[in-house]
Amino acid sequence: MRLIFCGTPDFAVPTLERLIAEDVAIDLVVTNPDEPSGRGYELKAPLVKQVALRSGLGVFQAARLKDPTTVEFLSRFRPDAIVVVAYGHIIPKWMIELPRFGCINLHASLLPKYRGAAPIQWALIRGETLTGVTTMRIDEGLDTGDILLKREVSVRDEDTTETLRERLSLLGADLVVETLLQLEREVLQPQPQDHTQATRAPILKKEDGRIDWVLPAREIWNRIRGLRPWPGAYTTFRGKNLHIWAAGRPSPGEPCHLEPGTLVAEHGRLLVACGQGTLLEAKEIQLEGRKRLPAPEFLNGVRLLPGERVK
Repeated sequence: MRLIFCGTPDFAVPTLERLIAEDVAIDLVVTNPDEPSGRGYELKAPLVKQVALRSGLGVFQAARLKDPTTVEFLSRFRPDAIVVVAYGHIIPKWMIELPRFGCINLHASLLPKYRGAAPIQWALIRGETLTGVTTMRIDEGLDTGDILLKREVSVRDEDTTETLRERLSLLGADLVVETLLQLEREVLQPQPQDHTQATRAPILKKEDGRIDWVLPAREIWNRIRGLRPWPGAYTTFRGKNLHIWAAGRPSPGEPCHLEPGTLVAEHGRLLVACGQGTLLEAKEIQLEGRKRLPAPEFLNGVRLLPGERVK
């Protein structure tokens, strides 16, 4: 089977590396243009490009897939399939119709749940205990194509977007290889999605990170996990932004009667009153302009006033 591979960030790398290890014939790797990075704004190649070049693969960096020169160049290829992993572009109709097995997308959720740009983040924010990866045949909708294969994974209490993304990227690499093998053997039967069960996972915005302390502690804990590393879960303390990077898993206890957002220092622990009489333990904190600190060190540097709150 001959492929074109489309991908850009770290999530796509395990799949590309696995395909290379399996000696799959990759005619071309398509990725985003180099972008400025760091203090000097020097151009930095996408991780997928770096892996492709180290392996001697041809690379094409397209800013727009509908550009006539891009269409003309890619149409010269006659791949059996196009594999798309975290590429960051909507695949146009002409490209969908190019390969005989179609464009195969690896999506980081159990479709039809969490269609969109941020499935891992929203699965954590919504408190899912089970998620996974899906290979699907791309159509002209947003993650609406027929499902090929799925693999499930449990969500751990300690998971953040960072850790869950890494595990799903490795699981997805195996699933893509298996999907291609089954397609080539003509033993795979695509299954239409049940669109009535679809949920959305839109791209996150900076303002999504602001914590609403009226929510119960468990919902806030889930948001902290899902919003890490970006935009991060944040609140306001003494007129400055305060990021909460890690929190303890809330457990049932005596109801708290403090106003939501009220801070409590207790034996080196920093607790925050939340909605419905719940408490959240903030474990890793970063005050605007300062470095991340464990809660005990943060408390050593500030003297909390009785009834002081975050907002």
